[in-house]
Amino acid sequence: MTPAVSINNLTKVYKGRKGLKVEALKGISLDIMPGEVFGFLGPNGAGKSTTIKVLLGLIRATAGEAAIGGTPVSNPAARRSIGYLPENPALYDSLTGEEYLKFVGQTFGMTETELPGEVNRVLSLLDLKDARKRPVRSYSKGMVQRLGLAQTMVHNPDVYILDEPMSGLDPIGRAQVKEIIRGLKRAGKTVFFSTHITGDVEAVCDRLGVIVSGKIEALDTVENILRSGVEGYEVRLEGVPDMHEEGIVNIMSEAGRSAWYVPAAKFNTFMQRVGEQAVQVADIETKRRDIESFFLDIVGKGP
Repeated sequence: MTPAVSINNLTKVYKGRKGLKVEALKGISLDIMPGEVFGFLGPNGAGKSTTIKVLLGLIRATAGEAAIGGTPVSNPAARRSIGYLPENPALYDSLTGEEYLKFVGQTFGMTETELPGEVNRVLSLLDLKDARKRPVRSYSKGMVQRLGLAQTMVHNPDVYILDEPMSGLDPIGRAQVKEIIRGLKRAGKTVFFSTHITGDVEAVCDRLGVIVSGKIEALDTVENILRSGVEGYEVRLEGVPDMHEEGIVNIMSEAGRSAWYVPAAKFNTFMQRVGEQAVQVADIETKRRDIESFFLDIVGKGP
């Protein structure tokens, strides 16, 4: 299967002050498959924006290759299958929301027959129907962000490249965008987005990459990261067993019930002791390292 996004040994060197070279990307390689939601994490200046600009054909790589659906990014045809949302959308604010979406659709070659239906669809999806006749300059920051997302969808591309798509949104708006991303995945679309909000990555991504100082320092599925990050368990019991094992901590005992923190390495021993004492298990909650902790660990190690 041809990757939806392919990056092979990509390098980008800028000329800095006094002729000094700045290596923004240091030979990164990455394939993102059709139907995958991929989160791109990294601190400021790590190379996220440079990678996105190369994929969009806005800048040329110094070395290496990149392609969208098998078409090299140097070919303008590659951009016809992309929906792009910049971090701070700069829209034509004299147009109404409806006019702006029609303009974007026409830019991508949509016909007058198909435009009205698609414009209505994305306006409804982003809760902008009531504001469709208002000039964009009257929109709030959150509304501008939602209109920016709408313009990525109006021409129904196969690949979505989103730079901080939750920026400026309230909790309801963020939940809405996450559900839209899940819907794009169900439709077989590919979503590549950068973000600083690690909880959003955990909620919607299949896989993530962490870039630090121009190098990809981690690349794995969200499932694997969370599974490998299990640190222990909180076990709630109907009863209070006799338990004296180093590292196992009784965190609550009352009214014939108890709760215990059990390190992952001691879990089997704990459950065996509980079974021997005929104490009933009421609930088990996994205590795991989250994506934020994983990200901070990677960034803290440095390149």
